[in-house]
Amino acid sequence: MSVSPARSAAFEILLRVEGTSAYASELLHGAIARRLSARDHHLCTELVMGVLRWRGALDQIIARRAGRELKKFDPEVSTSLRLGVYQLLCLDRVPPHAAIHESVELVKRARKRSACGMVNAILRNLKNDGAVLDNDAGHPRWLVERWTCTYGPRPTKQIRDYDQRTPAMAVRVSSADLVLELGREAIELASGRLLRSAFLVNAGEITRTDAFSDHRVTVQDEASQLVALLVGKGQTILDCCAAPGGKTRIMAEQNPQSTIFALDVHPRRARLLRRLVPLGNVRVVAADARSLPLRSNFDRILVDAPCTGTGTLARNPEIKWRLDESDILRLQAYQLAITSAAITHVAPGGRLVYSTCSLEPEENEQVIEKLLAGNPSFHLLSCAHELDNLRSRGDLAWQEISSLTSGPYLRTLPGVHPSDGFFAAIIQRE
Repeated sequence: MSVSPARSAAFEILLRVEGTSAYASELLHGAIARRLSARDHHLCTELVMGVLRWRGALDQIIARRAGRELKKFDPEVSTSLRLGVYQLLCLDRVPPHAAIHESVELVKRARKRSACGMVNAILRNLKNDGAVLDNDAGHPRWLVERWTCTYGPRPTKQIRDYDQRTPAMAVRVSSADLVLELGREAIELASGRLLRSAFLVNAGEITRTDAFSDHRVTVQDEASQLVALLVGKGQTILDCCAAPGGKTRIMAEQNPQSTIFALDVHPRRARLLRRLVPLGNVRVVAADARSLPLRSNFDRILVDAPCTGTGTLARNPEIKWRLDESDILRLQAYQLAITSAAITHVAPGGRLVYSTCSLEPEENEQVIEKLLAGNPSFHLLSCAHELDNLRSRGDLAWQEISSLTSGPYLRTLPGVHPSDGFFAAIIQRE
């Protein structure tokens, strides 16, 4: 029996995610997925993201029936089992016989024939035994315990529930003409919930439009867009960790007469940044932000720091299965190194905006506290005040500003807010 293009692509992508540091969201728009029809791409996306969101619960079910943990299986076998179980338990429109037979066929094609009987038996027995996914196994226990201590039981449940659903796709569209153009390509847009400049894609494949191919429309979470707007106005702006460039583009559009220097440590990502943000006032530099090659001072600096990404698990569910608790402090040291270098380039009266898409205090409040302790000429500004300015300008659609802040900081929580989880702090030089 042959394997459908969607399942074959999903199998290949999941193996890549398992064996490398690749992200599913990128692979689903890469070479593997581009060969699929729109219908097959939709199924492939559902399979990949569903398996990654529910991997812990799927592994629990499989291990119970196999009598051993999945880490003892070859990756090809565990991946085919996860695909089969997810289809049987979660996709009503997939015929059970197709889910079972194609999972077995994937094992055969991967040259793991000795496992075919086991895969077939587990899936056939599962079809009739009333198994359900355990929501408590949707996240690693240590992560849930951390969030419960930090945010409390109710917000933690909201975060977990949000992470297990497909989030809305938010885009930034810079003109009314572009909205009309997308409408002609059968893209149905709704108003953003956080920002008036953001739109939500209600229907249509926006990644297959000319505007997306030409980099005139950007897929970007609303909270990510909001962080870029917090940077405000300046004649010279530095974006320290800029790729892929969504925030860079917003700052450049908001400051058309200014010069924006956009850095990324990886030359490949810097080249990508040049393609995605081809605006005339953006200068891309491949450099390590910890040892800036620029002598100038800047009116505004954005440090959107590399982080654990625990605020983006709805979009990047593989993170929760890769992450170890020790990664948090390791990344904090990196974040401090970048921000400590960047702060020396803030002009008198200038501002530095520090942000992450992490929910962990060690990467957020603690970084700012350590940074300010070593730099007495800087002080915190209130994000609430800046949010109020954005609302006065007509940029902010969200009415309850107090719910977007934690003390002087910006804080969005998935499920509590209709967005990824972001943190931001604004510090100003005397």
